[in-house]
Amino acid sequence: MVLPTIFFALCGYFAHHAIHGTRGLIARDTRNAEISAARIVLAEAEAERDAMERKVAGLRAEHLDRDMLEERARALLNVVAKDEIIVPYAPNRRLF
Repeated sequence: MVLPTIFFALCGYFAHHAIHGTRGLIARDTRNAEISAARIVLAEAEAERDAMERKVAGLRAEHLDRDMLEERARALLNVVAKDEIIVPYAPNRRLF
């Protein structure tokens, strides 16, 4: 009777840690959720980086886009033409 009881106790111990331990099934589900959230953040950061690279590509010396250059100059110098209409927006709201 003692040997089967010890065997079942060991099986129960290992089964408990296989489910609730630091490397158990519940911890695996938590890690998978964290990985999924991190992948979403990574995709957003890569999209933002790609948008910035497209904007910067228009300002490179070998391929200078005059419209992009004029847009950046107006933004940096805070200058507008007489026939332009200004639409204010909140500072934390992005246009694109």
